[in-house]
Amino acid sequence: MKSQVSTLLPVAALTTLFAAVFGSTLFLSACSERAAPTERRADEPKETAVSFVNKVWRVSQSSSIAPGQLYIFLSEGTLVMASPNGKPAFGMWKYEGGALTMVEEGIPYKTDILKLSQDEFRIRSNNPGGAVEITLVPAEGLPQPK
Repeated sequence: MKSQVSTLLPVAALTTLFAAVFGSTLFLSACSERAAPTERRADEPKETAVSFVNKVWRVSQSSSIAPGQLYIFLSEGTLVMASPNGKPAFGMWKYEGGALTMVEEGIPYKTDILKLSQDEFRIRSNNPGGAVEITLVPAEGLPQPK
């Protein structure tokens, strides 16, 4: 029983911290003028356009990122990355001229959007050491801000 509690506690603490950071940042960025980037098929109506912005994504598969890591692309340009094994990290992102750029630790990486749907966000970050593919899915079971 003790081992179950000790493995659940860090996840619960991370979830609470993540919800607080996400909720606070979302509240502060609510007045942002930046348009949320979307990608859709040409025949898809505008009201069903999908966006990766202001949504909590969980890594389901990657060539170098641990499954379970969380990503949030906040509308004002902040990138939040959280792992159950460490403190959240913050970066930046921008979407200009149809191109996504992620900035981690001050280093910008051109990032290809390979797929964007409600159920999957697949990207390829073109890092100097080699491309990193990341498949993200909506994070389920996390408390959502009200």
